[in-house]
Amino acid sequence: MGEREIKLDGGEITILKTLGFSGTPMKGKILIQRSGQMVTSELLDTLSGLMSLGYVVSDKVNVQYIEDVERATFRVNPSYSRDLRDALRPGGRKKEERSRRQRN
Repeated sequence: MGEREIKLDGGEITILKTLGFSGTPMKGKILIQRSGQMVTSELLDTLSGLMSLGYVVSDKVNVQYIEDVERATFRVNPSYSRDLRDALRPGGRKKEERSRRQRN
Protein backbone atom coordinates (compact mmCIF):
# COMPACT_ATOMS: atom_id res chain seq x y z
CA MET A 1 0.00 0.00 0.00
CA GLY A 2 1.60 3.30 -1.09
CA GLU A 3 1.56 6.47 0.90
CA ARG A 4 -1.75 8.30 0.59
CA GLU A 5 -1.83 12.04 0.04
CA ILE A 6 -4.36 13.34 2.54
CA LYS A 7 -5.54 16.97 2.65
CA LEU A 8 -7.58 17.98 5.70
CA ASP A 9 -9.49 21.18 6.46
CA GLY A 10 -9.85 22.78 9.88
CA GLY A 11 -13.08 21.00 10.80
CA GLU A 12 -11.70 17.62 9.85
CA ILE A 13 -8.55 18.26 11.88
CA THR A 14 -10.66 19.27 14.90
CA ILE A 15 -12.74 16.08 14.77
CA LEU A 16 -9.74 13.80 14.18
CA LYS A 17 -7.75 15.35 17.02
CA THR A 18 -10.80 15.10 19.29
CA LEU A 19 -11.25 11.40 18.49
CA GLY A 20 -7.53 10.69 18.75
CA PHE A 21 -5.62 8.11 16.74
CA SER A 22 -5.59 5.18 19.15
CA GLY A 23 -8.75 3.67 17.65
CA THR A 24 -10.54 3.96 20.98
CA PRO A 25 -14.29 4.50 20.45
CA MET A 26 -15.83 7.77 21.63
CA LYS A 27 -19.51 8.38 22.33
CA GLY A 28 -21.09 10.96 20.04
CA LYS A 29 -22.23 13.11 22.98
CA ILE A 30 -18.63 13.43 24.17
CA LEU A 31 -17.44 14.17 20.63
CA ILE A 32 -19.98 17.00 20.38
CA GLN A 33 -18.91 18.44 23.75
CA ARG A 34 -15.20 18.26 22.91
CA SER A 35 -15.55 19.65 19.38
CA GLY A 36 -15.64 23.10 20.90
CA GLN A 37 -17.26 25.86 18.95
CA MET A 38 -18.13 23.87 15.81
CA VAL A 39 -21.55 24.76 14.43
CA THR A 40 -23.92 21.75 14.37
CA SER A 41 -24.25 21.76 10.57
CA GLU A 42 -20.45 21.91 10.15
CA LEU A 43 -19.99 19.06 12.62
CA LEU A 44 -22.55 16.92 10.77
CA ASP A 45 -21.11 17.69 7.30
CA THR A 46 -17.51 17.13 8.40
CA LEU A 47 -18.28 13.90 10.25
CA SER A 48 -20.28 12.56 7.28
CA GLY A 49 -17.41 13.44 4.95
CA LEU A 50 -14.81 11.71 7.14
CA MET A 51 -17.05 8.64 7.34
CA SER A 52 -17.64 8.54 3.56
CA LEU A 53 -13.86 8.64 3.01
CA GLY A 54 -13.48 5.78 5.50
CA TYR A 55 -11.28 7.84 7.87
CA VAL A 56 -13.84 7.64 10.69
CA VAL A 57 -15.97 4.58 11.46
CA SER A 58 -19.17 4.47 13.47
CA ASP A 59 -21.70 1.98 14.75
CA LYS A 60 -24.34 4.07 12.90
CA VAL A 61 -24.38 4.16 9.11
CA ASN A 62 -26.16 7.50 8.83
CA VAL A 63 -25.49 10.63 10.86
CA GLN A 64 -27.83 13.14 9.25
CA TYR A 65 -29.06 14.73 12.49
CA ILE A 66 -27.32 15.76 15.70
CA GLU A 67 -29.46 13.18 17.54
CA ASP A 68 -27.87 10.47 15.35
CA VAL A 69 -24.41 11.67 16.41
CA GLU A 70 -25.42 11.73 20.09
CA ARG A 71 -26.53 8.08 19.94
CA ALA A 72 -23.55 6.83 17.91
CA THR A 73 -19.99 5.82 18.75
CA PHE A 74 -17.07 6.95 16.60
CA ARG A 75 -13.39 6.14 16.18
CA VAL A 76 -10.62 6.84 13.70
CA ASN A 77 -10.25 3.95 11.28
CA PRO A 78 -7.03 2.15 12.32
CA SER A 79 -6.17 1.54 8.64
CA TYR A 80 -5.78 5.28 8.13
CA SER A 81 -4.59 6.47 11.55
CA ARG A 82 -0.89 6.65 10.65
CA ASP A 83 -1.51 8.50 7.37
CA LEU A 84 -3.94 10.88 9.07
CA ARG A 85 -1.50 11.56 11.90
CA ASP A 86 1.20 12.31 9.32
CA ALA A 87 -1.18 14.62 7.44
CA LEU A 88 -1.62 16.69 10.63
CA ARG A 89 2.12 17.28 11.02
CA PRO A 90 3.53 20.15 8.96
CA GLY A 91 5.88 18.53 6.47
CA GLY A 92 4.74 15.10 7.66
CA ARG A 93 6.79 11.97 7.29
CA LYS A 94 8.39 13.05 4.00
CA LYS A 95 10.46 15.70 5.78
CA GLU A 96 11.84 13.13 8.25
CA GLU A 97 12.71 10.72 5.43
CA ARG A 98 14.51 13.50 3.50
CA SER A 99 16.65 14.52 6.47
CA ARG A 100 17.50 10.87 7.19
CA ARG A 101 18.58 10.39 3.58
CA GLN A 102 20.77 13.49 3.65
CA ARG A 103 22.65 12.25 6.73
CA ASN A 104 23.55 8.91 5.11
